[in-house]
Amino acid sequence: MTDGTRAKLFDRRFFAALVRLARPYWSSREGRAGRWLFAGVVVLELAAVAGVVELSNLQRRLYDALQNKNADDFFSAIALFFGIALVYLLVAAYKAYARRALEMRWRSWLTDHQLGRWLRAQAYYRLELRRERADNPDQRIAEDVRDFVSSALDLFFDLFGSLVTLVSFIAILWQLSSTFALGKSGVHVPGFLVWVAIAYAAVATGITHRVGRRLIPLHFEQQRVEADFRFHLVRLRESAEAVAFERGEAGEHAAANGRFRRVVENWWRLITAQKNLALATVGFAQANAILPFVAAAPGYFAGNLTLGDVVQAAVAYAQVSGALSWLVGAYSDIASWRASVGRLADFDAAVEAAHAEAARGDGIRQGDAAGGALALDDLRVTLPDGRVLLDRVRARVTPGDRVAIAGPSGSGKSTLFRALAGIWPYGAGRIERPTGARTQFLPQRPYLPIGTLRAALSYPTPEGVIPDDRLRAALAALGLEALADRLDESAHWAQRLSGGEQQRVALARALLHEPDWLFLDEATAALDPAAEERVYAVLREWLPKAALVSIAHRAEVARHHDRHWRVVVGADGATLEVDRAA
Repeated sequence: MTDGTRAKLFDRRFFAALVRLARPYWSSREGRAGRWLFAGVVVLELAAVAGVVELSNLQRRLYDALQNKNADDFFSAIALFFGIALVYLLVAAYKAYARRALEMRWRSWLTDHQLGRWLRAQAYYRLELRRERADNPDQRIAEDVRDFVSSALDLFFDLFGSLVTLVSFIAILWQLSSTFALGKSGVHVPGFLVWVAIAYAAVATGITHRVGRRLIPLHFEQQRVEADFRFHLVRLRESAEAVAFERGEAGEHAAANGRFRRVVENWWRLITAQKNLALATVGFAQANAILPFVAAAPGYFAGNLTLGDVVQAAVAYAQVSGALSWLVGAYSDIASWRASVGRLADFDAAVEAAHAEAARGDGIRQGDAAGGALALDDLRVTLPDGRVLLDRVRARVTPGDRVAIAGPSGSGKSTLFRALAGIWPYGAGRIERPTGARTQFLPQRPYLPIGTLRAALSYPTPEGVIPDDRLRAALAALGLEALADRLDESAHWAQRLSGGEQQRVALARALLHEPDWLFLDEATAALDPAAEERVYAVLREWLPKAALVSIAHRAEVARHHDRHWRVVVGADGATLEVDRAA
């Protein structure tokens, strides 16, 4: 639903996207409590409208008592008024509470649902490879889900309340305005104020849509540029040290200001459109407020209407015209909500496409090797746009082998690493991995979750499963004894530790998980030669039977392996030269 520039408020695609986003929760078992809450809010909404009707009747009674100077009737009406007002207050409070409770239940379920779909079949990774599918998935899951759910419930119940109000007050307004005469002519129009309210709503709604339809693409664009600006700031915070080393503050300032400038430019367009909408609607609303008094005045001055009739007619007219012109007041909110629906629909479609791509199994095929070896059979590795990185690759690694892969920068070594891990789908051929073997892949920049050091060392195993003494032993083996007493400390470890320490923490994970096959992509690039020597010695000691496949630029790494592969770039692309022994 990538139609942020479309000016229609509602169309078939919008309703299809709305149903697709809303149906999973309301048809699920978890949505049972939500359905009960929904029914409760409907009942409370009906009670609230009934309260407004009774209060309008009491207002008529109060003004009639004042006009007739009937103190007993006045104070009796006052007492009843306070009683109904108290009940109305309780109904309104619990209605708001039930709405918010329903909102959080739906949002919690939908957030978990979208997170699960985004992470399943590594869709999150495929979307990053094709960024044009859905930008800023973090915003779509965190903010668009929140706005979608909140606005959906608010708009629905407001519309429902308006419809109930219309049904409840239109009969009252018809009856009260049936005796209204047009000026001094004495001509009576049955239900005169009802027709006035309908005419007002039709004109106001038409003008509102004509003036306000520009809000739809502007809201869509505002969410996009806000997300881009926030993402740049998050990226800057995560790369703070690198920027500081490069003295890149001026460039980052200019880049951030450039993104914020787009936020401001679109914001001015947005508030200009909102200003035009307000000019078109507020004037109508002000004129509309006085219409029932103007219409009722001749009847009142002629003695055909009481003061209470006039006041109740004004209240009923306000309720009916407000209900009929619901779209006028909700237009800006609907435009913003439509943008959230569109972004969520785009994200949903992108995730669905990633799942379908994974299910088709196009590209590099992954399989199990019955012989217990890793085999690359006529492998071709390409970029998402189809450009070939590696071609005609045939190789085999047996358990216990230690293979070093070298080659020029940009020749496709890290992409081959991703293909071996089964996360790079683009290409052709087949990769067979040993059936049931435990594999572990360590990239150059390891992922360290924010939390305790124990959790970072155990990842992805839950914290507490691996005994602390084993965690400390792994740290000590790799020269990280200073961290052994900090297992309970919580921190953003990717920013707290140096690059070399981060790599050694990731290597400690490998020691703790004891894989049968360990793949390293420049996983010791941040270490000095002595520390690197120690790492490979520890790997031999702790994982003596594990196969080791290392991608590295430095010649020193090759000394720790007994087989060498080299990526060779030729006129027709790159291929892999395989040596049987060092």
